[in-house]
Amino acid sequence: MKTFQGYHLITPDDLHWRPSNLMKISNADFLERTGSENIGARLWRLPPKSANTLHKHIRAEEFYFVLEGTGRVRVGDETLTVPRYGGVLVGPDQLRQVFNDTDAEVLWLIIGAPEELEFLQGSKSQMDLSRIYPVDPTQLPKELAGVVWPPKV
Repeated sequence: MKTFQGYHLITPDDLHWRPSNLMKISNADFLERTGSENIGARLWRLPPKSANTLHKHIRAEEFYFVLEGTGRVRVGDETLTVPRYGGVLVGPDQLRQVFNDTDAEVLWLIIGAPEELEFLQGSKSQMDLSRIYPVDPTQLPKELAGVVWPPKV
C-alpha cells in the first residue's frame, strides 16, 4: 500500500450520496476522491426500521461512531446499543450489522482500515464475496422481525 502524501480537504458539498447496492441505505464515501489506499470512511444514514448488510471483513478493522440518534449494531450474537457520540471498534473476522429499530433516522460515521482494495472500483482481482458474506447479507436482526427491508419498489 502506498501512503497518502499531503492533505485533502473534503467539504459537505464534495460528498456524493448514493444508495448501497444490497440494502439501499443512503451513504457517502468521504475518501473515494482522495486516493487513500489505507483507510475508508463513509457516512451512513439509516432510516427508521432499516438495516445494512450482515458482513465481516478479511483484514479491515471498523470503527462505528454515532453522529445522530441512537445506534444499534449486532456483532456476532450480541446486540449493542451505541449512544450519540459513542462508538464501537469491530475486528475483521466478526460478523456485524448496523440497524435501526427506532422511529428516528440514525447517522453513522464508519471508518475502516486497512482499505480492502479488492472492493475498490477498477480492481483487477475477482473477489470471493463469500469471504465477507458467509451468510445471507440481507437477513435482518431479530429486533426487526416482521419488517421488510429494503422496501419493495
